[in-house]
Amino acid sequence: MARWSRHVITGVALLASAGSVVGAQKPPVRSPEVHADGRVTVRLRAPNAQAVIFASDGAPPAAMTRDTAGDWSYTTPPLAPDIYSYTFRVDGVTIPDPQNAEMKPVFRMSLGQSLVHVPGPNSLSWEVRDVPHGTITEHFYASRVIGDRRNYYVYTPPNYDPRRRERYPVLYLLHGLSDDASGWVRAGRANVILDNLIASRRTLPMVVVMPLGYGAPQILDGFYWGRQIDSALWRQNTTRFNDALLNEVIPQVERTYHVTTARGGRAIAGLSMGGGQSLYTGLNNLDRFAYIGAFSSVTTLNGQAYDAVYPAVNQAINSRLKLLWIGIGRDDGLHAQNVQLRDWLRSKNVSFDWVETAGGHAWPVWRRYLTDLLPRLFR
Repeated sequence: MARWSRHVITGVALLASAGSVVGAQKPPVRSPEVHADGRVTVRLRAPNAQAVIFASDGAPPAAMTRDTAGDWSYTTPPLAPDIYSYTFRVDGVTIPDPQNAEMKPVFRMSLGQSLVHVPGPNSLSWEVRDVPHGTITEHFYASRVIGDRRNYYVYTPPNYDPRRRERYPVLYLLHGLSDDASGWVRAGRANVILDNLIASRRTLPMVVVMPLGYGAPQILDGFYWGRQIDSALWRQNTTRFNDALLNEVIPQVERTYHVTTARGGRAIAGLSMGGGQSLYTGLNNLDRFAYIGAFSSVTTLNGQAYDAVYPAVNQAINSRLKLLWIGIGRDDGLHAQNVQLRDWLRSKNVSFDWVETAGGHAWPVWRRYLTDLLPRLFR
């Protein structure tokens, strides 16, 4: 049995002991509970646990407190309106919140991250409003490039018309390492952001394709256990994804949906691993893409020089590239890498938008980046 399987079984056993056995004796705990001031209380029933840690992206881990009945709890400081991911670490084993149905899957793992929504005003792009809503459709196909069966999601805008005279522009939106193809919908709320921006006429109606981003799925075998990812495998993950996107996903989308095949109506963007893939595929295929967005990106193929990764990049691409948008948080672990890319692009006299914000490597940053990028596309 693989090592990850043993941990999943352990996590499931903890969920059973935390919920069903004691749950038969008294009502289940309430978790999460969002308070009016933005604080969030999470709870876990685990009477046999020795230590429970609350872990949330962008915040330091916090020890939870056990009461006499065996219920563990933790209350956060007041949080700004947003959507936050979190897990519990129970005696060293990470599990989602068993009382919370809102979850972001983790690719190739049975357990994922729980999500909690601290609501805010309608002015926030990811808050659901009373506007027309688009449609999310999941597609499956057998990839000859990767050698597996995989999926991708497609957002079509409200009132999508396959007989419309003008074909729709299309954005290929890529997730990060450990996420699956649903990441931008489940945690990023990309469809909600699109609905709101289209309704306010800040963004043109467009089709958005969210593919599974692993050219080498085995890259996660080491990542999940903290091992160094082999540089050759990382390059394969990027280059084979590039081949699958160009030769499998895009042709399928263009056969199925009423989208333009012109480069001026095609964009690619992503976060972290997906940001690096957007840079690699976009900058090396300027005959296919006129818009590139890179959020908190892995900018190299494990140490390769930028000249080797992006051989076509020089001042001449300014006449072909309508937008190169690069965003990074000042507290992001990839900040230095993105600054290096910025300085290299400047040395090549390439025009691009550089956006440096507060925040780290987390969804609250990326939702805002997507909100910033979308109105700039296809204008």
